Amino acid sequence: MLRNGLEPWHLLIVILVAVILFGSRKLPDAARALGKSMRILKSEAKALREDEETAPTVRPGGGEGAAATPADAAGAPRAPESRAPGQAR
Repeated sequence: MLRNGLEPWHLLIVILVAVILFGSRKLPDAARALGKSMRILKSEAKALREDEETAPTVRPGGGEGAAATPADAAGAPRAPESRAPGQAR
């Protein structure tokens, strides 16, 4: 009867193939690089999630409580509006 899932001999075959392909000297470096990549991916995903939670919502067309531009939402100073000399507000 066939069972779904991994059995111990499946893992042995995978390990044996990895040792044959990469050699025993490169496996620790490969595992270290994989672990570092996983940590970076995890931290970037967490930062992205936090950014989405704290980002203000901007409604199209403005309105009360809506930021006019992304710079306004971030609290960045706005550039002065340019006018031709002699023009009034």
